Amino acid sequence: MIPIKTEREIELMKEGGQKLAFVFAEVVKKIKPGVSLRQLDSLAEELIIKQGGFPSFKTVRGYHWATCININEGVVHGIPNDYQIKEGDLVSLDMGMLYKGFHTDMAWTLCVRMQNSKCKSQNEKFLKVGERVLKMAIKAARPGNQVGHISAVIEKVIRKAGFSPVEDLTGHGVGKKLHEEPQIPCFLARPIAQTPVLQPGMTLAIEVIYTLGKPDLILANDGWTIETADGKPAGLFENTVLVTKRKPVILTNLEMILNIC
Repeated sequence: MIPIKTEREIELMKEGGQKLAFVFAEVVKKIKPGVSLRQLDSLAEELIIKQGGFPSFKTVRGYHWATCININEGVVHGIPNDYQIKEGDLVSLDMGMLYKGFHTDMAWTLCVRMQNSKCKSQNEKFLKVGERVLKMAIKAARPGNQVGHISAVIEKVIRKAGFSPVEDLTGHGVGKKLHEEPQIPCFLARPIAQTPVLQPGMTLAIEVIYTLGKPDLILANDGWTIETADGKPAGLFENTVLVTKRKPVILTNLEMILNIC
């Protein structure tokens, strides 16, 4: 059953989402060559706590970090270790925050560059597609539409651009639990009519998870990091979205960082 949030719960999630977006933007500012993933994670946890929240990912059994940070071929669940970021790296930052009993969740992939330098054109195009697809997918989160409408948008645009939507990972509902129903695949796994109908009050972590090469994945030796099997780059874009009677509302607004790469 897909939880429908009350007005009070929605207000709490709006507040938590704004706080998470602020923390996310502050951590993004520190993503530069020479900075370690562990440093970014420590900063994220410090800021989340200062905002009155708790790192959502630390509520996952066995996971001891505030963020998941993936580099290049890393797709999701990357452990923030001592790796030092290099120019040209693709860095996927994923972060959640538990605030007054409710989770919000967000992620973004960035191309690391020195001042006055540019990302490789292929990577720049790759990331711009992900940004655009997330916006389109969010627009599809309207009452009367179904989860399949979101999945269909993601798959169509990603494939048209020559990339591959990941089939083994999904977006999800979010609220009292970090992962709630419904699952939101990045491809149309079954006919739209067989997917859940969207209703006002649903809160969704819509994720665009895709690869430059094939969609096949492998689990790294650390037991958490999921990587592309062919070693080609992956992209991850995510926002927490509220379905309303009118247009969808982004609870974790990332407009402030859209032009980083």
